[in-house]
Amino acid sequence: MATHPQPSTSSNAFSFLSKGWREVRDSADADLRLMRARANSFKDLATSFDRELENFFNSAAPPFSVPAMRSPPPREIEFVKSLRPKLSEIRRAYSSPDFSKKVLEKWRPRTRIRIDLSAIRNAIVSEEEGIVGFEKGKRLSFWEEWKGEGEGESRRDWEPIRALKTRLKEFEKRGSSFEAFKSSEFIEKVKSSLKLICKEPQESKEVPPLDVPELLAYFVKQSGPFLDQLGVKRDICDKIVESLYSKRKNHLLLHSLSGEESSVLGNGNINDELDMRIASVLQSTGHRYDGGFWTDHAKHDPSDNERHVAIVTTASLPWMTGTAVNPLFRAAYLSQSAKQKVTLLVPWLCKSDQELVYPSNVTFSSPEEQEVYIRNWLEERIGFKADFKISFYPGKFSKARRSIIPAGDTSQFIPSRDADIAILEEPEHLNWYHHGKRWTDKFNHVVGIVHTNYLEYIKREKNGALQAFLVKHINNLVTRAYCHKVLRLSAATQDLPKSVICNVHGVNPKFLKIGEKIAAERELGQKAFTKGAYFLGKMVWAKGYKELIDLLAKHKADLDGFKLDVFGNGEDANEVQSAARRLDLNLNFQKGRDHADDSLHGYKVFINPSISDVLCTATAEALAMGKFVVCADHPSNEFFRSFPNCLTYKTSEDFVAKVKEALENEPYPLTPEQRYKLSWEAATQRFMEYSELDRILNKENNGEKSDNGKLIAKSVSMPNLTEVVDGGLAFAHYCFTGNEFLRLCTGAIPGTRDYDKQHCKDLHLLPPQVENPIYGW
Repeated sequence: MATHPQPSTSSNAFSFLSKGWREVRDSADADLRLMRARANSFKDLATSFDRELENFFNSAAPPFSVPAMRSPPPREIEFVKSLRPKLSEIRRAYSSPDFSKKVLEKWRPRTRIRIDLSAIRNAIVSEEEGIVGFEKGKRLSFWEEWKGEGEGESRRDWEPIRALKTRLKEFEKRGSSFEAFKSSEFIEKVKSSLKLICKEPQESKEVPPLDVPELLAYFVKQSGPFLDQLGVKRDICDKIVESLYSKRKNHLLLHSLSGEESSVLGNGNINDELDMRIASVLQSTGHRYDGGFWTDHAKHDPSDNERHVAIVTTASLPWMTGTAVNPLFRAAYLSQSAKQKVTLLVPWLCKSDQELVYPSNVTFSSPEEQEVYIRNWLEERIGFKADFKISFYPGKFSKARRSIIPAGDTSQFIPSRDADIAILEEPEHLNWYHHGKRWTDKFNHVVGIVHTNYLEYIKREKNGALQAFLVKHINNLVTRAYCHKVLRLSAATQDLPKSVICNVHGVNPKFLKIGEKIAAERELGQKAFTKGAYFLGKMVWAKGYKELIDLLAKHKADLDGFKLDVFGNGEDANEVQSAARRLDLNLNFQKGRDHADDSLHGYKVFINPSISDVLCTATAEALAMGKFVVCADHPSNEFFRSFPNCLTYKTSEDFVAKVKEALENEPYPLTPEQRYKLSWEAATQRFMEYSELDRILNKENNGEKSDNGKLIAKSVSMPNLTEVVDGGLAFAHYCFTGNEFLRLCTGAIPGTRDYDKQHCKDLHLLPPQVENPIYGW
């Protein structure tokens, strides 16, 4: 859920551009050095020619004195004397110190590379001047001879002139190579890269600026967390955003945006379209968002390709409750994948609290002893050895709330090197009094799974409406502040921020095996179900006992002769049994037992009238064993409606009809698809999909893909007001839970801000004063 950032496309493009420009610069420097060498060679050529000419005159003089002759001098000497001034001019031109300077000034690299050879040609010789041929004394224009390539083979040029022509041809070829370079493929690639990195001004101007309705729509959208705390529903905010943005959206689609942007804005929900619009405007201005005020960048770095998943829950075996059993199975099945290592973090209770919570007076003297018990229980039911780690954090049992409350900072019991992905079972429960590091700061990705409908329980207490109102907003605050994603097992739970509905729980494999055994017996013609109806659950009023007694008392005459066996233990056992005897109901109360017990296999109908459950595990287990289930038409039972053996009722009269129907008929055998749907393999697959862990573990980029396949990372382009609000809520909650008086006013157990001495002794911890010292004057 933090990762090594990959080099950006802009850096790669600029690296490619700088490399190409160095090649151009090096080539231009080589050309300049060659031109200097050519100029120096021309100087040497003129000097050598002058020296040969002097030698020629000296050789023409007589070596001894003779009488003066009246005969005219030879014609060759006259020719050389007439040629000498012109050759001297050539020599002076090439020997002049300004020659090289003029050539370099003419040929130095500019914005547009162009080689002009006219300066060199004019400096060497003018078109009107010629050179006399030696064969017939014919005057031949210099350019005529230089251009006459075919005639050059028949004529025998003078060696210096032939060398000069050869070098001029080389310069011409060099000039043509520069012209070819300007239109080369490399230059085209450089131009295209520059266009991608730095958009042209006209492209930026094509993005219209934001207007007031758009700004208001975005403000309302980002103010969702605050409005939610005030009680404004999410759908109302969406309608306001849609009404503000719809007119501007149509105008943009018709006039302003390009075809590609129009296709993006034309498809998808209004929130995504608004985000795309804001991102495009910010991108056109060159703005980049580097992080929020509350952002903590010091997170686990999964550069070693090893991911870590920490599952934190609020209960542990041998307490047979949903938050103890289901996280244990989740850890076992997640550990089957080689992509991640799994740690299960469960509460450790002192001996006095163990006696209050664990059934049959089971207690443990050390965490290692309890870990052995947990692993043995699990391996008996899953059939394979689960490779995951079990750790403990300090906890205390609250008699008033009938639940375990964490003591101290729970997040500190996951080492920072393993703080990658966190799964919070009951995130609201774990964070009511959490005073420590923010989960989303320590972990890359935090998923909360809501197990319990606390509002339904609280409403049954004294002043329940007021308490439910306060707890509702506290739950909203802590889940928004400490989770990236929230999974609700059913719609019966509170509608929390960042939440989706999905059943991510499976059935103990043992129940599926019992169902297969019963189906095999029925295929052989044996009678698998020899008993009638039963109910199993913790004996507290909120677990459906009130609804059960009301239904049976109201239709006592309609269900004449109907007998129901009830299995369960609990705090309200005496009251429930007394109410049943007072109403003279035909209920047979027995002690609680494991649902997989052999004595329960022969029952054909499981009755569960509870409407306080989020997702009843006993209902799923009964369906897995091939029984009929009679339950209320309630959101908590939505997942089970697709099974033919699930009979739901809406009214009390409908309840009577469904019970009679179940008693008179035989259940349908489960198909392989239905059996797989109840399994933990399917539940794990659903969890990976809805929690987005499959994408995170596969290291996909965090962003949204548009219809044209373009990845849009909105968080890089614009600030996220939601993250700022969430960080502010987390900070306020941290300050609130740090005050012991305020904690006690809201029902916290005294002394749970830090763990106590007994926890230090049992878990081998440093005292909280040493772990978190407070320095004073």
